[in-house]
Amino acid sequence: MKIADDIIYIGVNDHDIDLFEGQYRVPLGMAYNSYLILDEKVAVFDTVDERFGDEWLENIKQALAGRNVDYLIVQHMEPDHSANIAKFAAVYPDAKIVSSAPAFVMMKQFFGDDYATRRIVVKEGDSLSTGAHDFAFVAAPMVHWPEVIVTFDKSTGTLFSADGFGKFGANDVEDPEGWDCEARRYYFGIVGKFGIQTQALLKKASTLPIKRICPLHGPILDTAESISHAVSRYATWSAYEVESPGVTICYTSVYGHTKVAALKLAELLREKGCPRVAVSDLARDDQPEAVEDAFRHGKLVLATTTYNNSIFPWMHHFIEHLLSRNYRNRTIGLIENGTWAPQAAKVMKEMFSKSEGIRFCENTVTIKSALNEASEKALEALADELIKD
Repeated sequence: MKIADDIIYIGVNDHDIDLFEGQYRVPLGMAYNSYLILDEKVAVFDTVDERFGDEWLENIKQALAGRNVDYLIVQHMEPDHSANIAKFAAVYPDAKIVSSAPAFVMMKQFFGDDYATRRIVVKEGDSLSTGAHDFAFVAAPMVHWPEVIVTFDKSTGTLFSADGFGKFGANDVEDPEGWDCEARRYYFGIVGKFGIQTQALLKKASTLPIKRICPLHGPILDTAESISHAVSRYATWSAYEVESPGVTICYTSVYGHTKVAALKLAELLREKGCPRVAVSDLARDDQPEAVEDAFRHGKLVLATTTYNNSIFPWMHHFIEHLLSRNYRNRTIGLIENGTWAPQAAKVMKEMFSKSEGIRFCENTVTIKSALNEASEKALEALADELIKD
């Protein structure tokens, strides 16, 4: 697929994968993007997942039409992008391998070879010309591995953005929810911890006249509107700001009584005009989607039971997901259930004790076994407090 006159897409689509990175559900599959520059000298940007090595090499061969490859530019060493470096190096023995110094250390670890006789080490501010194209390298450490570089093509305004601006989903299927939903779930699941580093990269990118973004996952962004929208979303997400008004309710329930309370709260919020209410059963629903919603909205309600003097395991697991991604600047409401010694609210508050900018609702709902008149009133008060501002 031609992206520009001499920029060709040579990536692959994966519809066999069940869990990306062993944990993220990808019902629309996954794209592993790779690009070829057909200039005076030929450059390839990144490889693909190991299972698609032969298909990818055939894509290169077809695009080359008898020519050879001069450079393999490796922006990111995560195996879904780097797994075929050794296979490529064997097929194209004259090609130079261009990457950051830390990346060559990782190549030695993955493949037993750091390509000392054919490597070109680049860093921030370095450039590489293939003829008409002049590529500038920009360091992007911890977005989301330490070796990452991104590459700006000055001649076409194309930013090859590595995992930045990526999205779950194969490129040969239409996502009915558009770009935001799966890009958001991808960002907070994979990059979310590294907001400061993402902000640093955005600051660098703001100085570049970007006309096209070519990520390693998901669709190419090639209109001013799509680029502006994606950059705006990344600015919000990486600053841990609220994206849209709404309340996320996440619950665990052993025998159904806590579930009843969570769903009752959702009903009250909708009746009171809450613009969006997202509800997740943490034992059954997709937790990364619950994480996504928790960061999207400014208000989160956690409802769980006291369990083994702590909280139910799925809730504990979910809160750890939030904490490991620097969850902050949010309002949290708590619903606890316990038949004889409810203390879930106390445990959850303690888990967030080191988080920045967390405010807990004044109204905590305590249920002893099942909702009664008193706890229903407390639930109503919590709904009123959540709607208030």
